[in-house]
Amino acid sequence: MELRQLRYFVEVAELEHISEAAENLHIAQSAVSRQIANLEEELGTKLFERVGRNVKLTPIGKIFLEHSIAALQAIDFAKKQVDEYLDPEKGTIKIGFPTSLASFLLPTVISAFKKEHPNVSFHLRQGSYRYLINAVKNRELNLAFLGPVPQQDDSINTTILFTENIAALLPATHSLAKKESIHLSDLRNEDFVLFPEGYILNKVAVEACKSVGFTPKITTEGEDMDALKGLVAAGIGVSLLPESTFYDSTPRHTVKLPIAAPTFTRTVGIISPTNRELAPSEQVFLTFVNNFFSLLTQFK
Repeated sequence: MELRQLRYFVEVAELEHISEAAENLHIAQSAVSRQIANLEEELGTKLFERVGRNVKLTPIGKIFLEHSIAALQAIDFAKKQVDEYLDPEKGTIKIGFPTSLASFLLPTVISAFKKEHPNVSFHLRQGSYRYLINAVKNRELNLAFLGPVPQQDDSINTTILFTENIAALLPATHSLAKKESIHLSDLRNEDFVLFPEGYILNKVAVEACKSVGFTPKITTEGEDMDALKGLVAAGIGVSLLPESTFYDSTPRHTVKLPIAAPTFTRTVGIISPTNRELAPSEQVFLTFVNNFFSLLTQFK
């Protein structure tokens, strides 16, 4: 069974006339008749019956028409998807991102990219640090922003886009709130508000505290950035969060303080698979992201 047979069949069924269908298809009437006959022979049943100079669908022909139309629509849609995939200006880019990069990096990069490539679509997937790495390795995603950037291995390429400081977020009424900066060890006796164990920013914060001789007393946990900021604003405890998460503003009733010592930073970057090619639109986006942050770094 060939696609052209299905297209000829649908055209004849809709016009109920072979010669008119042939004219619309810009082919000889004999060619249409031959392909319809071949199709009926393959199916083992008549799809049309003659009524004067016209043709009418048989009962089974009506059923076959319904499925033929659906099949052709599916094929046309699949072809459209392939065309979009191959055209870097019309593709859909699927990107993963963690909550810590949702408020600044993601909207900044995508809005800049859309100005140059307005017809490209995005499908965004938020996920945990470990999920995003596995999603790229397991073909669920081809690109994911991450911070900190994981070690490169046989299955993922890693690119560091920038390095940012981790800052302390304190309630505005805290005794340290009026300082210009603090040492991380100044927080050794504080209650901490952090992401739950298993989240990468929990690990980053805990390891940093341990590096200066104490284990943070985590009294409250939150699973998104706004929740953590709100808990600090309520006076529940202090937190350690990346600078980029304060891009719009520091939350009310809180104070953001730089950490003077030790140097406390995280890398932010993008990962992609090593064992498969990116779609053309994904490759264009990856190149754009690298150039975008390279220029930002130069102007700092």
